[in-house]
Amino acid sequence: MGTYRVAQVTSPDGRFEIVERELPQPGPGHVRIAVDACGICHSDAVFVSAKVPGVRFPLVPGHEVAGRIEALGEGAQERGWKVGDRVAVGWFGGSCGHCTACRQGDFIVCANLKVPGWAYDGGFAEAVIAPSDALARIPDALSATDAAPMACAGVTTYNGLRRSSARPGDLVAVLGIGGLGHLAVQYAVAMGFETVAIARGADKAEFAERLGAHHYVDSTAGTSVADALRSLGGAKVVLATAANSGAITATVDGLAHRGELVVIGAAPEPLEISPMQLLMSGRVVRGHPSGTSQDVEDTMAFSALHGIRPITEAVPLGQADEAYQKMLSGAARFRMVLTG
Repeated sequence: MGTYRVAQVTSPDGRFEIVERELPQPGPGHVRIAVDACGICHSDAVFVSAKVPGVRFPLVPGHEVAGRIEALGEGAQERGWKVGDRVAVGWFGGSCGHCTACRQGDFIVCANLKVPGWAYDGGFAEAVIAPSDALARIPDALSATDAAPMACAGVTTYNGLRRSSARPGDLVAVLGIGGLGHLAVQYAVAMGFETVAIARGADKAEFAERLGAHHYVDSTAGTSVADALRSLGGAKVVLATAANSGAITATVDGLAHRGELVVIGAAPEPLEISPMQLLMSGRVVRGHPSGTSQDVEDTMAFSALHGIRPITEAVPLGQADEAYQKMLSGAARFRMVLTG
């Protein structure tokens, strides 16, 4: 059978330890993936801290997986997969296929969504068993280290923009230029939007310019974010990647008429938005989840075509705890990625 290594925590907010397990075989409709890279997403902390129901310990998180299929379960080959295929698995780790959302074809909001690291062991490991409907093909132009963050950070920002109401030439603002936002700015520019990057501090202006942003707004400056956006004509869309409810709320009055606030930064505090802020200008506020395996493929293809890559720091699996703590501290620039 052989063995493989995983980085696991045995209790809520525990430290990661490396252990060996027996190598499992994939069941029907599943494949085993040899993991080449796995991004560390801030959402992993939700599972490590057991802040959602159904978390089981020991826990192996990781929902930004890139690797190669090394074993096929019954039926996986009939779905077009073969050993050696390069694949990614993201937040969308499979759907139930029978809830109302699935029957309507809206698989990313499946009532029984199978998120890796929650529904099954994730990618902080040398191998992962995943359902075949979760697999996205990685294009040759992307390395595993670049592809892994595309399965969550990439697809969430790319999908959030392409499914928004913005059209080429519209003013689009990206709140936050961290792990999600540094990709969102690149996507917004490539989609033809007049792109505004919003972050804390004048020192980030040069970085925003390097990403391609046409404008930079320092949220700590004397002028409010809303006023700064209005001075540019008002944003058709604000993509809120920062997990800060106060910062998200501060953008609302900077939306143009019929403007749209798309929230992808997960924060526990409520948004303090009054009905009048929405009613008089016909504004919309909506949450946007990640994306299906096909969306992940679309994201990677778009990224390869436009030369968009995440900024990553790769570390070996054996340093999973140090890498996770660096992500939690906010010191990661911008995506910690575990490699074999």
